[in-house]
Amino acid sequence: MFYLIIIVFVLGYTAIALEHPLKVDKAASALMVGVLCWTIYALNGFDLLSLGNSSAWNHHIAENPDLNNHEGALDFITHHELYHHLAEISRILFFLLGAMTIVEIVDQHQGFKVITDKIKTTNKVKLLWIISILTFFMSAVLDNLTTTIVIVALLRKLIADKETRWFFASMVVLAANAGGAFSPIGDVTTIMLWIGKQVTTGNIIAFVLVPSLVCLLVPLVILTFTMRGNVVRPHKSKDEEEFTSLRERSTILIMGVSALLFVPVFKTFTHLDPYLGMLFGLSVLWITTEVMHRGKTKEARNALQVTKILSKVDVPTVLFFLGILSAVSALQSAGHLELLAGFLDDKLGNIFAIDIAIGVLSSIVDNVPLVAGAMGMYPIEDAASIAAMTDPAAIEYAGFFVQDGAFWEFLAYTAGTGGSMLIIGSAAGVAAMGLEKIDFIWYLKRISWLALIGYLAGAGVYYLQYMMLH
Repeated sequence: MFYLIIIVFVLGYTAIALEHPLKVDKAASALMVGVLCWTIYALNGFDLLSLGNSSAWNHHIAENPDLNNHEGALDFITHHELYHHLAEISRILFFLLGAMTIVEIVDQHQGFKVITDKIKTTNKVKLLWIISILTFFMSAVLDNLTTTIVIVALLRKLIADKETRWFFASMVVLAANAGGAFSPIGDVTTIMLWIGKQVTTGNIIAFVLVPSLVCLLVPLVILTFTMRGNVVRPHKSKDEEEFTSLRERSTILIMGVSALLFVPVFKTFTHLDPYLGMLFGLSVLWITTEVMHRGKTKEARNALQVTKILSKVDVPTVLFFLGILSAVSALQSAGHLELLAGFLDDKLGNIFAIDIAIGVLSSIVDNVPLVAGAMGMYPIEDAASIAAMTDPAAIEYAGFFVQDGAFWEFLAYTAGTGGSMLIIGSAAGVAAMGLEKIDFIWYLKRISWLALIGYLAGAGVYYLQYMMLH
């Protein structure tokens, strides 16, 4: 049954990848694989947990030795692990819902028109550089998921052709993941490493910024010499009625962006989860629009009311997130990912090779449990314990795992950018895939090789940087 969960996950993953040929929405496949993985786990819980691969179960029975039986295992899975992972997944889903709603409010009020009117170029190469660099630095300030949602909405106002928009949206995923890797608040994994005290703000920016930038610039330079032509702007009907003034558009745009920027500030000062900051920003924007449109015609109010705008939020994308994250959490809870992390440690040994492998694997399974597994496997070394060592090789190896050690910095880079190699490999990619209905195979053929080249180039720069400084 341990292997059956893997088989179900692989089959579900294949169904998601072949969404268009099968003509079955990826959200349906993701939900099914998520439920099946947990069902197999629950029905065979004691046998699976007896294998000893789940550190959570081992810790649980150490505290409750009388629960080491079939009934105890089922209770552990259904009342401990499932609720624990549901809480983790819900945080992401509520964050996503809040961000998507804010973006839809700004879009419905034509707030993005304020920006798109300033972007005059239709040259593909110039536009790609503008969008990519904007995404890279926005992702560092916001996070890669929120930035992707905002920029994809922007692209819809700039590019009419579906496949061209797919290409730009895919490059937004690369740029968002690269920008999130060097910032302590840019990606879930960097937030984990920052909160866990594996890295500090100054060091991760200083040592991961250049590799992250190279990870984006290398694909951009390649495309500069291979991409040709101009984009076609979406056709706007002359009869299309506008319900907002320039002042109202600007106000909603500023408030929407401020609401998104407020999220990391809210987390820093309150230590509460980011989704609460996102929902607070949404509530302020919602109240503002209700007051703003009181005196307007019924037609205008119907078009601009948040209750109407909510119907435009892409619910299938949210359900897709729910399904895929549920499946991965089952693999994590049953011990599959911990076993994988241990395998990498045994077979590779070299910390740079381990980090690169984690980055590649993060394009297949979620980078969060992989990083969590690495954090659990390797404790932060302190100066006192290293000073007590006598073996030079042991001292050198332990030095990789001190706060701001090379292992943690490089892990932030690889886990953050490696997911770009597959559209399903990162939260940003999943969001873009859902919002623009990007085909998995299309991304694999046209974008994955660019992401791989950028990933390896950035990794090489980090290694050279490390060798020069040490």
